[in-house]
Amino acid sequence: VRRGGAERAGSGGMRAGSDGMRAVVLALLLCGTGGTELTFELPDSDRQCFHQELERGTKFTLDYQVITGGHYDVDCFVEDPNGRMIYKETKKQYDSFPHRTELQGVYTFCFSNEFSTFSHKTVYFDFQVGDEPPILPDMSNRVTALTQMESACVTIHEALNTVIDSQTHYRLREAQDRSRAEDLNGRVSYWSVGETFILFVVSVGQVMLLKSFFTEKRPGSGGAST
Repeated sequence: VRRGGAERAGSGGMRAGSDGMRAVVLALLLCGTGGTELTFELPDSDRQCFHQELERGTKFTLDYQVITGGHYDVDCFVEDPNGRMIYKETKKQYDSFPHRTELQGVYTFCFSNEFSTFSHKTVYFDFQVGDEPPILPDMSNRVTALTQMESACVTIHEALNTVIDSQTHYRLREAQDRSRAEDLNGRVSYWSVGETFILFVVSVGQVMLLKSFFTEKRPGSGGAST
């Protein structure tokens, strides 16, 4: 998990629920500055919701992307503790939603595939909570300029964060491309089998037709002359 390294599984924290028949509960540790990354299956005509209790004034960022399925789109919305919709997007392939909470309580964010009746989706999301702490002690309260060494450390830190984000992006793109390639390979295989069967049927038909030309019976000769 990037930026803060929260555990992918732990005690307390985020809860996940489904409006369908199955209910899944995921315990994700989110304390201080941290978050979680998760890839989950979203069946057709289904909705998957996650819940997280946050303090007032806490910053969080939700990044998501559809990896496989259909047109690679999904509905996403976020509600505050009062049930007010603070974010809603329909049929999005990917998006990012930063927000600073105004209320204390449980925030809900859901991914919906209810508009699709047969496309199974795989969705990735990254949920980051809290502000990133300064890499240098008392950096926010300093009145003097940074030294050359400190400036270099800040630059390297920002560059590494950019590299991590790029790696995540390319990893998701690779997963999308692999899924498309496997789907295309399956279609080509089925088409090849169909063409082979048609070619076999046509070949047998041509052989039978040619054979009928050479096995045609001629009418019998007339009676013997007297």
